[in-house]
Amino acid sequence: MAGPKTYRFTFGPWNISTGADPFGPPVRDEVAFADKIKAYKKLGFDGVQFHDDDVVPADLGPGETMKGVAAVKKILDGEGLFCEFIAPRLWEHPKTIDGAYTSNNPAERQYAIDRSKRAIDIANAIGCRDLVLWLAREGSYIREAKCAVTAVGRIVDAVNAMLEHDPKIRILGEMKPNEPMDQAYCPTVGHFMSLVYRTADPSRVGVLIESAHSILAGLDPSDDMAFALWHKKLWSVHLNDQNGLKYDQDKTFGSVDLRRAFNTVWVLERGGFDGCIGLDVKAMRTTKQADQTRHLANSKAMFERLVEVVRGVDAAKVERFRMERDHEGLEMYVLQTLMGK
Repeated sequence: MAGPKTYRFTFGPWNISTGADPFGPPVRDEVAFADKIKAYKKLGFDGVQFHDDDVVPADLGPGETMKGVAAVKKILDGEGLFCEFIAPRLWEHPKTIDGAYTSNNPAERQYAIDRSKRAIDIANAIGCRDLVLWLAREGSYIREAKCAVTAVGRIVDAVNAMLEHDPKIRILGEMKPNEPMDQAYCPTVGHFMSLVYRTADPSRVGVLIESAHSILAGLDPSDDMAFALWHKKLWSVHLNDQNGLKYDQDKTFGSVDLRRAFNTVWVLERGGFDGCIGLDVKAMRTTKQADQTRHLANSKAMFERLVEVVRGVDAAKVERFRMERDHEGLEMYVLQTLMGK
């Protein structure tokens, strides 16, 4: 009989940051890339999430790109780490200020697709099979600026171009309802999931769900994750927390709503999730230099503790509460469980 599942943990190097925000400059010194990578194993993490230009600059030619990827892969191998996914960073380039795949400019749309194909090549060279698409600027500031019907089709066309570029790559959509755009064309997991089945190979298209993005859409992350798990399309997660419907805060997992975090872990644990537990969390702005990775360690510790709590729940008792429609009793049982009683 197999024992309990063992989770693998990942985060991206951008989670160790200087603390700059739209209203103020950096408050901590930048940490060198190599030093960030060395921190992973010390913190108990197994793998790294990358944007394409975290690995190599976006403007390098093919030969220099592969040379740079080989150097980074050597660093990862030396640290005993793997790359979970590559994500093309399409929201910062001058050619994508008005959207990437949905730009009104054909040349800019082609740039976005070409860069995404290059990101796939980087993924292959570094040894991972997943490409994550955060559709950051696939929307508009005013609805009349683009044809929304056409834009949806262009997103599907872009995904198909990537699927055609590589017969093994998997595409993971990461949805967010707003920020940086006022209106996103695929604001929720459900929106993107409806497109999955219109792509050239639905078996290779799934989702990465971030807690804060679901919350910003007014949804509970556990419901979004359950929906994707039923479709067998939940291939990665970004766990964090969010204090209300405001800007994307990326707070430490479980730090705002412990019960919401409990339900997230409950769904992942009992729903058969077999992907990595990815974190996307920011240190609080005033965090000292010496403590700038504690938010990562704390998020991982919260997840592991909640796994213990979930595994300690009496499933038969929960089922009795359900069958008896004793929802007050079930709620008190959950609350007492979270309080360690």
